[in-house]
Amino acid sequence: MAQVLEFKLPDLGEGLTEAEIVRWMVEVGDVVAVDQPVVEVETAKAMVEVPCPYGGVVTARFGEEGAELPVGAPLLTVAVGEEASGGGGRDSGTRDESAGEPSGRQPGDDRAEGSGNVLVGYGTSEAPARRRRVRADGRAVTASPASGGANGRVRAAEPVDGPVPVISPLVRRLARQNDLDLRELTGSGPDGLILRADVEYALRAAAARGGRPAAPETDTAPHPAGRPQAAAPALLGGAPAEVRTPLKGVRGAVADKLSRSRREIPDATCWVDADATELMRTRAALNGTGGPKISLVALLARICTAALARFPELNATVDTEAREIVRFGHVHLGFAAQTDRGLVVPVVRDAHARNAEGLTAEFARLTEAARAGRLTPGELTGGTFTLNNYGVFGVDGSTPIINHPEAAMLGVGRIVPKPWVHQGELAVRQVVQLSLTFDHRVCDGGTAGGFLRYVADCVEQPAVLLRTL
Repeated sequence: MAQVLEFKLPDLGEGLTEAEIVRWMVEVGDVVAVDQPVVEVETAKAMVEVPCPYGGVVTARFGEEGAELPVGAPLLTVAVGEEASGGGGRDSGTRDESAGEPSGRQPGDDRAEGSGNVLVGYGTSEAPARRRRVRADGRAVTASPASGGANGRVRAAEPVDGPVPVISPLVRRLARQNDLDLRELTGSGPDGLILRADVEYALRAAAARGGRPAAPETDTAPHPAGRPQAAAPALLGGAPAEVRTPLKGVRGAVADKLSRSRREIPDATCWVDADATELMRTRAALNGTGGPKISLVALLARICTAALARFPELNATVDTEAREIVRFGHVHLGFAAQTDRGLVVPVVRDAHARNAEGLTAEFARLTEAARAGRLTPGELTGGTFTLNNYGVFGVDGSTPIINHPEAAMLGVGRIVPKPWVHQGELAVRQVVQLSLTFDHRVCDGGTAGGFLRYVADCVEQPAVLLRTL
């Protein structure tokens, strides 16, 4: 006899208490194997595919895409045992067209965000099965396999409630913020999946047709002062008058962490301009010898680890409850990475033990994972020092907020040609501004200044690093 087991949202670690359902990867009636991913969720740290510990037939799902569930809440139920896997398959969750929804199944459960054409089962094993296909425009058509092969022949069409298939929640949010009905779009992705480009194209088309929100017509009725009321000014770029975005997910986690940093850490910032001409020449020479290319951020990371070996006070944190400064004997180097989901800080473990090639490879791996939203909670926590290369945004300087609970952050601006006195003569050199924001509880200005000056010396004369090799 089949036994129905309930699978709950597991503890995803690092103190996470909730997650948002991004995409269901199984439907009611699907047969799943042990450790098969069944749902993709977004936590405050990363996108995570959650595997099911049971093998059998999915009998119910809990929560629509976009819903937030606390840890320990039911995700789905699975029927395990011989009867569950002995022929139920996908049709175990089907119903007759005239009947109601099956037990444990909610309307819309079969509409998965990952596909543009979602099949919803109809019929029983005694009658030819019919399926309803949900298109990207939100309409549904009933098809008969006996009258047209796999695609079937259209027999009826009716509106369908529930989410339409889009590539990510960001696309749905973009449409919602601009009052765009996704059911009016035809997706250009696989199987009609609606992409961000489809939404942006629709918004541009609406603007070209004059579909932007218009200003109210002028009220020509006389006012007490005897003057007609002036027309309300048009909204900038046709934008809505007010947009509210929930502080949740990555954005919420960033907001909480930055606020805590400002509340708890008495930070200070010092900065210096440095001549990076020799550093750029050194990188060009290294990359001209063959082998893997060395990134600039990897060289800056190597400089950071050498500087932290000389000034370990900055590779630390403050234990406020014990009123102790904790210094670390290893460097787990975080680096700021901007993604579509917001700012994240992946961590390069044991950066002090990696050479330039190893650092380059790890930076590339973590950056790719960050942009794809596949970083694990362990890859986003545990840093002891952060490198912030804000020069990629075309700015020279910044006073960044320390990545709590670390004690310091090195900021690097853009490297640009500037007039510079070199060997007693005015010349055009590659100049960069370096800034250090530090927790004033762990050290004084002399230590912070010494650290930053050593970093600048290594940038100006990379041969200084040879002392630490």
